[in-house]
Order: sequence, then C-alpha cells, then structure tokens
Amino acid sequence: MSAVMKQAEHMPAMSEDALVEVLSGSLYPGAAHNSVVMVLAYCKAAQLDPMLKPVHIVPIYQKGKGMVDVVMPGIGLYRIQAARTGQYAGISDPEYGPSITAKLGGVDVTYPEWCRVTVKRQMSNGLVAEFTANERWLENYATASKDTVAPNSMWKRRAFAQLAKCAEAQALRKAFPEVGSAPTADEMEGKAFDDTVRDITPQHQAQPEPEALPDYPESLLDENIVKWQPLVDANRTSPEHLIATISSKYTLSDAQIEKINNLKAIDGDAA
Repeated sequence: MSAVMKQAEHMPAMSEDALVEVLSGSLYPGAAHNSVVMVLAYCKAAQLDPMLKPVHIVPIYQKGKGMVDVVMPGIGLYRIQAARTGQYAGISDPEYGPSITAKLGGVDVTYPEWCRVTVKRQMSNGLVAEFTANERWLENYATASKDTVAPNSMWKRRAFAQLAKCAEAQALRKAFPEVGSAPTADEMEGKAFDDTVRDITPQHQAQPEPEALPDYPESLLDENIVKWQPLVDANRTSPEHLIATISSKYTLSDAQIEKINNLKAIDGDAA
C-alpha cells in the first residue's frame, strides 16, 4: 500500500493526512492524532481497509506511563479473517451460565457466570470440526479504573454481550490460529500492561566450601615410611600415588610431602 491510499477504483486518491482527518472525524472521534496515525499504520502493515474499522484504540494503563493508547484488533477483524479462509462454517449462539448479582466496588452488577461459544471450521477432508471456548465474566470484565474493582459502564450495561465477544474471540483463535494470538480490544479494555523488566537469568547457587581435612599424623607417617620403602623399591607403588591417596583423606604438610618424595631418591640410591 503506497503513501497515497485509494479507497476504491472509481474514487480519487486520498493522501494519508486527509485519511487521518476522515478517520478522526468519523470512526475514531476524540482520539489523539498520533493514535489515529497508529491505526492507519497497523492497517497498512496488515493490508486492511481502515474504513471497515478492523482495529480499535484502547486506553490501557502502563506502569510508569499512565494511560496510553494501544491499537488492538476488534472481534470484527477476527470474523473477517476467518471468513477469508473459505473454511468458516458458522458459529453457535452464545450459551450463558447462571446470572449472578453482586456488589463490586460499591456497584450492584448482574452478570453471567460464564459464556460458551462454538466456532465451526470445515477441514480439508470435508469434515466440520467444532472449537469451543468458555470464558468467565469475572476473569474478563474491564474495571472503571485501575484503583477499583467496579466494572466500567460498558461491562455494567452490556454484561452478557461483552462476555460473548470475549468467548467468540477465543473460539475464533482456537479454530483459526492463523488469525493471530493478539487479544481483542474487548478482552483488553481496562486492563494494565506490566512491562517491568524481569531478570530471568538462572541463579547459580554458591558452592559450599569443602570441609578442611585433618592433618596427617607425623607418628603415622614415620611408621608407614618404613613399610612404603620396599614397595617403592619393588615398583609396586610410587611417591606420587602415595601422596594422592593420603591427600584424599588428610592434609599433608610440605615437609611430609618431601619425606614421601624422598622415597624415590632412596630407591635411586638403592638402584
């Protein structure tokens, strides 16, 4: 899509600035200019007609930045993408769980406990597969602000219809994963983005210091030297082997190591 967008073959070309003005005054009234520009960029990247309003501008609380505008797909976009596959075989009417009346943040609200929607897709072998999503109202509703649990006006006034949109969006994602995994505007409205950087580097536990080995008794060394000498002379052991064996259980002093090494010298004299 070029910098100059043409809405229909018989219509004159319209500049992007003019299109932003049209969108700001019709489909996105009151939206910030930069937010509408984001909508246009999103539609261009995804090759969508912005005049069909496939995406919405959703104010979302972002830690450290306050409320920010985020462009998100609407349920209408998922429906369009599913239909374009040529395999969309219909959708069930929403089924609702029991109605619950409760006070949330001081506001009386009546809402369905859950909503179930099934989307059908015709597979390549001709069979029709069903993909069902079950969504709960308490897990989806949007709050009036980040500091309250009271629902916003839309979720209070249209408690059933809003939950049905969330269930349908989930069912469409399950049936048509190619539509993407991004949540819809209805699912994210009133939510918060937590972009805190988390350190996920594996933490290596410090290895405990090995326990100090006891000193090798000098009396034991003097006793064993006499026994080791014939073994060294007969090449049945060596000073290095003796030192390694003793060091696995005891700590040898430099003087003791020298004594054991001298066994080789004695062996050399004997030879």
